[in-house]
Amino acid sequence: MNALTLVITILQLLCGLAIILIVLFQSGKSAGLSGAIGGVADSFLAKNKAKTLDAKLARATKWVGAVFLILTLVLLILQ
Repeated sequence: MNALTLVITILQLLCGLAIILIVLFQSGKSAGLSGAIGGVADSFLAKNKAKTLDAKLARATKWVGAVFLILTLVLLILQ
């Protein structure tokens, strides 16, 4: 195993741990009766939804997941 493969493997490990932590910090989405009642308030407050912590965590999940996927493909090519 050369140095480049080792570095990419360590980066992939860190990305995997970051994905786990980001997903654990996100709050669950309620789809029950409270979700149906809160739907009206949701549409009223939707303009500030992009600034919430959950929205930032969801965006971070997508980016870290994309980096993880790219690192996986690079490791596949290198081996």
